[in-house]
Amino acid sequence: MPSKYPQSFRDRAMRMVVDRMEADEGLTQYQAIKEIAPKLNISTESLRRWIEQSQIDAGAKTGLSSEAQAEIRRLKRENAELRRANEILKSASAFFAAELDRPSTR
Repeated sequence: MPSKYPQSFRDRAMRMVVDRMEADEGLTQYQAIKEIAPKLNISTESLRRWIEQSQIDAGAKTGLSSEAQAEIRRLKRENAELRRANEILKSASAFFAAELDRPSTR
């Protein structure tokens, strides 16, 4: 699924949250997100997930990295394609086996 927002926009939004938290030491990450997201016309949940994923990719949090998620998606697509090909081959095999079992009319 293509991203609605370019990576440069995401990076800038995440930097704004970090800068806001540094400017006001008592501000929590979520409070900063709630403050910044409406200014950028994005949902707070989107911004929170971008920050969380960047922390996972950096190794600061546990979870699946973006590369691992992309690899899983690729493997799932490949698996589905192989299953479809296998079903086609099974159908073709059954068709040709039925042809061999029919008595010839010659």
